[in-house]
Amino acid sequence: MHIPRLVLAGTHSGVGKTTVTLGLLAALNRRGLRVQPFKVGPDYIDPGLHLAAAHCVSHNLDSWMGSPAQVRQLFIRRAAGSDLAVVEGVMGLYDGVRGRGEAGSTAQVAKIIQAPVVLIFPAKGLARSAIALISGYRSFDPRVQIGGVIANGVGSDRHREFLREVVEGELSLPLLGALSHRQEIVMPQRHLGLLPAVENKELNRTLEQLARVAEEQLDIDKIIDLAQKAPLLEDGPGLPCTRPVPRVRLAVARDEAFNFYYDDSLDYLTESGAAIVPFSPLRDAQLPPDIDGIYIGGGFPEQFLPELAANQLIKQQIIAAHQSGMPIYAECGGLMYLCQGICSLSGEEFPGVGLVPARVKMERKLAALGYVRARLVKPTLLGEPGLELRGHEFHWSTISALSPADAAYQLSGGRGTEERPEGYAKDNLLASYVHLHFRFNPTAAGNFLAQCTRYGQVRRTKHG
Repeated sequence: MHIPRLVLAGTHSGVGKTTVTLGLLAALNRRGLRVQPFKVGPDYIDPGLHLAAAHCVSHNLDSWMGSPAQVRQLFIRRAAGSDLAVVEGVMGLYDGVRGRGEAGSTAQVAKIIQAPVVLIFPAKGLARSAIALISGYRSFDPRVQIGGVIANGVGSDRHREFLREVVEGELSLPLLGALSHRQEIVMPQRHLGLLPAVENKELNRTLEQLARVAEEQLDIDKIIDLAQKAPLLEDGPGLPCTRPVPRVRLAVARDEAFNFYYDDSLDYLTESGAAIVPFSPLRDAQLPPDIDGIYIGGGFPEQFLPELAANQLIKQQIIAAHQSGMPIYAECGGLMYLCQGICSLSGEEFPGVGLVPARVKMERKLAALGYVRARLVKPTLLGEPGLELRGHEFHWSTISALSPADAAYQLSGGRGTEERPEGYAKDNLLASYVHLHFRFNPTAAGNFLAQCTRYGQVRRTKHG
């Protein structure tokens, strides 16, 4: 299968990958091309920004949580039929899990999907030394095909032309762009990264500015030509394309406070028999009707504490659903929301739902970050003790000590001691800081939906 594609990678974090990606996506979209965006790794915010720029849902390619075959199949399925697939990398090109090995790295994903790489490097203060920098990345792993470079932060037209002369003359690599710093273009940030698309009221205007810069300072025609030269990809076994008749209705919290979901994770639940029914803990007074389970993902509940606390009706509905035996699964922000209270950075505490017997406190420094292996230590709605799941943590809050007897997992990896207790599991509830991708944890997904199915059967019998 011929899929025009490329990977936008950086020499390191903060080099401008997301800015360049958004500008390119917006410019390609303005040309009328069907562009399929992707993001390497466990990021939630960048894919939302990709959607706004490309008008197409972006998907995560995570080669640590998923196998190479799963990543490749996912890429082929989502990219097939597009005019161009653009993959934004994570961190530096060769940075893997904990900075060791290639697992989870942009380089590994580029090799899995056999895509040419465009390397973005910092140009400020660099002249011919840029050759040494690029040469090092190019030779480190010859299996990674660096097909061109983009200089970010050039100081003048003269600087731009000098870099073009040395890069193309000494390395025979095309300089596909040289971007100058534009002070008027600002991407607002927050403690977890860039401001999510659903909250950024100025995003459309910013994307228009970035598209203009991309048209002016990137050689988009050469970038498209490089993508066209990507080799053929064999289809392989692929992913399911049929949608079964839904056997459960799963309420999923989706609003400004809760929007950290892997879209392909939700797709996998749908492929497995779930009808996804969104609801808003911020605004809705009731849960959706006739539901068989609840999924409350991550997000920024700490930014909406007064509104979440004031919506007593939805909290009462969640409590009633729990008391009826409905399966409830919550991740990170969802865990925070289900606790008894959340203390803001200002020291003010707001009441949560109260199903988790603990309180959460926002901190001014990062509390956890990284991939984790989560082993179930008791029977839960995701499976039996001993089942090992792969997930990711990223949060700036801490939770008051829960009883180890109530923990859902033993965690390894990330920050903290090995085999530390994590989360809360009791009866039909599991809440934890760990984010899961259900396609890459299919046993847990199947167990969760099986629990929802059993609950739904009992509910329908009672009502009728």
